[in-house]
Amino acid sequence: MEKIKTGIIGCGKVAHLHAHALKNLSESLFTAVWDINRAKAKTFAEQYGVKACSSIEEMGSNTSVEAVTICVPHPAHAETVNKAIQAGMHVLVEKPLAPSLEDCDAMIELAEKKRVALGTVCQRRFYPPSLRVKHAIKEGKIGKPIIGTVNMLGWRDKTYYQSDPWRGSWKGEGGGVLVNQATHQLDLLQWFMGPIDELFGYWSNLNHSYIEVEDTAVAVIKFKNGGVGNIIVSNSQNPPLFGKVHVHGDNGASVGVQTDSGAMFIAGMSEITEPPVNDLWTVKGEENLLKKWKQEDTDFFNKVNPMNYFHERQIEDFLRAIIKGTKPLIDGKEGRKTVEIFTAIYRSNRDRMPVKFPLKPENKADFDGRLK
Repeated sequence: MEKIKTGIIGCGKVAHLHAHALKNLSESLFTAVWDINRAKAKTFAEQYGVKACSSIEEMGSNTSVEAVTICVPHPAHAETVNKAIQAGMHVLVEKPLAPSLEDCDAMIELAEKKRVALGTVCQRRFYPPSLRVKHAIKEGKIGKPIIGTVNMLGWRDKTYYQSDPWRGSWKGEGGGVLVNQATHQLDLLQWFMGPIDELFGYWSNLNHSYIEVEDTAVAVIKFKNGGVGNIIVSNSQNPPLFGKVHVHGDNGASVGVQTDSGAMFIAGMSEITEPPVNDLWTVKGEENLLKKWKQEDTDFFNKVNPMNYFHERQIEDFLRAIIKGTKPLIDGKEGRKTVEIFTAIYRSNRDRMPVKFPLKPENKADFDGRLK
């Protein structure tokens, strides 16, 4: 098996999930890490038996790292990714790809110019229930997908926002529930339903007065295939309830995945407590399979470490794409689609009108409508 020298940039909480994957995967030779905090990088490197580099450039030159995963705060994605690409490394960046379309486009353009792979972490695509939904749509089991919905009702308390200095601010996080928590469900919605034609949305901060960013957002969508959809996401519901993506077809059948339930997962602070499952399935002849699948998925969830397993599957897909010279499942252009969705909601709320797709970057001082 061909091995790729790998590294991590940013040694925060979520980086430990990446480190376990890079240590375990047969395609990976975990070699080095870097963090702006040299002491943190040294401690992290000692824990995993790798080198702590003094710079991103050193990772790509002296240490010969070929591929890195990026685990720095969202607004630092673009600068960090571009440095890694300039150093000749393939890059897989934690979600979202970047807070702004301008940054996304710069990263994608540079990756193409330097002929390196660029990907975004959306590990919920690798959940067995998510794959069942995708396969059902692809195989025509629901006909044409005509209605798609996202419902994610969660909770983040003051302790969460105080756990890192960058959380809860526009400058430090780039956004709230749309940018940080709901990106996985937004990604699944567009993956299932296809390209968006138009979106109208609102966002607000309803009960987190101690943060700048939104804790709630809603949107109505018209898809290019003629279908419609809606989005309801919030960090203002306590106790947290669920995260669901449902798709309804023109033959009357419906399929869905509950990606999150119970206590909401926070990387490095809590664990996934309940398995992802298919919570809706009315495909003719398959209506009675839900019970069987739920048991299978629960058994599988209890057999693996879900905190690490699905990150490992995505990093594995990324490394294998590099080895084979193919595209990873979620490349930079796929990651941009989620950024396009939440950017459209911010702009629509600002302008009080629908936003047509595709979106182009804006160079306005209000950060695409985030700054009221």
